[in-house]
Amino acid sequence: MEGTTNNTGPGFVVVGVDGSDPACRAALWAAAEASRRDRPLHIVYGSDTDGRALYVSAESIEHVRQAGRELLGATADVVSGRFPGLSVDTEYSRSAPVPTLHRSAGLHGTIVVGNRGAGGFGSLLLGSVGLKVAAGARTPVIVVRGADNRTETGAVLAAVRDEHDLESALYAAREAELRNGSLRLLHVWNILQSVGNVVTLLDDVDQIAGLHVHHLNAVGEQVRQEFPDLTVRVDAEKSVSVAGVLVEASRHVDLLVMGGRRSPSYLGSTLGRTTHSLIHHAQCPVQLIPRTNHEHGSRS
Repeated sequence: MEGTTNNTGPGFVVVGVDGSDPACRAALWAAAEASRRDRPLHIVYGSDTDGRALYVSAESIEHVRQAGRELLGATADVVSGRFPGLSVDTEYSRSAPVPTLHRSAGLHGTIVVGNRGAGGFGSLLLGSVGLKVAAGARTPVIVVRGADNRTETGAVLAAVRDEHDLESALYAAREAELRNGSLRLLHVWNILQSVGNVVTLLDDVDQIAGLHVHHLNAVGEQVRQEFPDLTVRVDAEKSVSVAGVLVEASRHVDLLVMGGRRSPSYLGSTLGRTTHSLIHHAQCPVQLIPRTNHEHGSRS
């Protein structure tokens, strides 16, 4: 379909492709995710020909359209060959990749992107298009990272900062359940930041640490109540680098789930420092769960 948007419905998985190897890998990962969920896979190519029609020749635009349709067909063939029972459809859009993916996901779809793109015209490059997809999404976004030859364990890691991370922890629990695996809830306390905020109250550091653990345990208890058959491990660590601890922990799991906090910016939605670091350096795919309005402005 050209210039139209499918309502992919609850549980659909939407993946953006651009012909790059990371995007192809993301499509296969998205297919496996859709298969686990028993939901269709929607493969999208956003050509941005509408935005370039005034200064690109008609011949060039037709070439892009043909290449885009061929790419979608080839990707669908590869996915269907690997997952023969999976329902797969494709969408060629004349719009740019970012709005195309956001529209295609609707209110309930999950967007999957590769960790970098092909570059150039119509690319899906994390750091440009991919970052905008993640920063502006109102539905979950998964950035596919990590080595191709990883042995899957079913283990899922959820980064928990406070009680507002319950929703992302529950998403992580669902992912772990789909994988017949286990869930680790990890809270990393940046002790330098905490002490800096209470310079005159250094005697209260232990009390502050106890408060951090209290919030983590409360989230863990809620997750266990909703997923009583799931193995849930709850851990808290102190470090000067939250991102560093999470990157190291990501080496041992199949998926890292975290709330996609955003920082204020004159340029529009941007991802917080920790989130930005993880989608560039994590050793496994990273799933970002959108934040609610009262959390805007957090820099994590």
